[in-house]
Amino acid sequence: MSKIRLDDRLSAVAGLVRTGKRVADIGTDHGYLVVYLVENGKCPSGIAADLRKGPLENARQTVIQQGLSEKIELILSDGLEKIPEDACDDIVIAGMGGNLIAEILEKAPWVKDERIHIIAQPMTHAEVLRQWFIDNSFEISCEKTATDGRRYYCIISAEYTGVKEEHNASYIYTGEIKPESDTDIKYLQKILTALTKKYDALMSANKEDNDNIRIIIDEIRTLLGA
Repeated sequence: MSKIRLDDRLSAVAGLVRTGKRVADIGTDHGYLVVYLVENGKCPSGIAADLRKGPLENARQTVIQQGLSEKIELILSDGLEKIPEDACDDIVIAGMGGNLIAEILEKAPWVKDERIHIIAQPMTHAEVLRQWFIDNSFEISCEKTATDGRRYYCIISAEYTGVKEEHNASYIYTGEIKPESDTDIKYLQKILTALTKKYDALMSANKEDNDNIRIIIDEIRTLLGA
């Protein structure tokens, strides 16, 4: 029996999970992430949760095959709805849109606890999720970027502090990402390109820039040294 191996995206997610903490993987799909974390000794135990019976059964088979049935609990749950509040320390929500991740967190007010650590990997609309963290007094402690083919993603690490922080206009688009690696640069360039297209479309249609997109573009360009 060989150990589970993760792709670059999930490896980056796993890297932000704290060693020695109990982990809950929400939207677990095949259960590879939580199995990897427990199998390699980074987490003593875990929860694999999914909204649908099919993916949860796939995860169950992965858990059984890797001999981890006593360490990983499988829960059929809509987001965090059926997850016991005291059953985990780190919560992973990966592979969903930023809007959906924000909705899942909004429905679970118990995550506003300083002992809880959230690792989120939005596939789209990361700015919506960052805004939710800011509005709900979470601190984004760090972020990583990862690539999957031609697509670039961010992984956000956040904890509740109870303090609502102020940030510049571009923060919801860049977060804690700095141009320190090729993947970081490509991610930031992707955001810049999308915002520039949006701004150009507004100007072509003679519409006002009510979202201060021009300011955001200039801030990201400064960050990139452009």
